[in-house]
Amino acid sequence: MFSFLKKKEEGMGVASPIKGKTVELSQVSDPTFGECMLGKGVAILPEEGKVYAPADGEISMMFETHHAVSMVTTDGIELLIHIGLETVALKGEGFEAHVQSGDQVKKGDLLLSMDLEKIKSEGYDIISPVVVCNTDDYTDVLGVLLEKVEPGDQIIKIVK
Repeated sequence: MFSFLKKKEEGMGVASPIKGKTVELSQVSDPTFGECMLGKGVAILPEEGKVYAPADGEISMMFETHHAVSMVTTDGIELLIHIGLETVALKGEGFEAHVQSGDQVKKGDLLLSMDLEKIKSEGYDIISPVVVCNTDDYTDVLGVLLEKVEPGDQIIKIVK
């Protein structure tokens, strides 16, 4: 009753963790990401070797090789930030972690640093997927395509 008086619940968003350009996940050559097997999101072509927290939350896993990090935001969004494709094979070379599993982070905190030139010189694609792993918990997860994105700009729109 009186549902028309309730404020319409707005969607949530995920900020960019990386400076660069956003592209559709379907453009990622790795089918794990390109076919949204892990969830929906967006990919970023990085311009700089820093990864920042896209929201407040907890680091659920800092991969041993520091090529990826997962976190759960205070809103319950499960995010995976994966730097490059097949970069696990670098065994941590060119990556530096600034947080560890279990750390509480605030939006904008530095999570990782990476040497983009080293990654490219080793023959790896630097395209970096940002995926909502609990996509099925939401009505929709939409990537925001921007020619230029700065850390903190919204890159994923979540419809509850």
